[in-house]
Amino acid sequence: MTSKPRPAPRTPAMPPATTAKRGTIAVDLQIYKAVFNAVMSQRLPPGTRLGEAEFCELYQVSRTTVRKALQRLAHEHIIELRPNRGAVVASPSPDEARQVFAARRAIEREIVPLVIRNAGPAALTRLRLAIQAEHQALHAGDRPNWIRLGGEFHLLLAELAGNTVLQRFMSELVSRCSLIIALYDTGGAPMCADDEHEHLVQLMEAGRAEEATTLMESHLQAIETRLRLGEPKKKLSLAEALSG
Repeated sequence: MTSKPRPAPRTPAMPPATTAKRGTIAVDLQIYKAVFNAVMSQRLPPGTRLGEAEFCELYQVSRTTVRKALQRLAHEHIIELRPNRGAVVASPSPDEARQVFAARRAIEREIVPLVIRNAGPAALTRLRLAIQAEHQALHAGDRPNWIRLGGEFHLLLAELAGNTVLQRFMSELVSRCSLIIALYDTGGAPMCADDEHEHLVQLMEAGRAEEATTLMESHLQAIETRLRLGEPKKKLSLAEALSG
């Protein structure tokens, strides 16, 4: 009996928001992700001007496509669209920075017990794999990737909490914290210490919600305390930031 040929593996479907216009929307998402990741890795500092013409040249697309990506970034407070000046990476003030960290502590205070309640063995495995990736970036001396992975660990916690509203809030807060750290960090230290992440997962795995929540709050407070609010860093070019 002749065996039938095996069908080719299916390509995972993209989210509904990315499938309306194949090609154009894909590049729009690509631009969004490139800027978002550059912010998360602190390669794209606050105050950097995002010229539409530069994006058009880099991605070979129209200004309409670029503007869609920039509008999404502005909606998430990652960039600012200024009349007659175009788009720039947002530059949070010291007061705004304190408010963002206060909001993040409040949100993550709710996320930790939800993860303990809802996360099973598979979820804990994902967390440990995320920590392993942080370790690898650390030992490879890849600071931008290390910083990005630190933020993604917190986003993974929000996902595993099972509350889509909190997850959406965290996506904005983590990106805004990355902006704040890029602007005011004293230098050297990462956004998150991976050993604290490991300790946090151990506490959650043991069901020690109160201790895990306390650790999360002190972890975030330590990051804020390290910042030198009021002393912004220098700017880099858009092409240089996105090349990473």
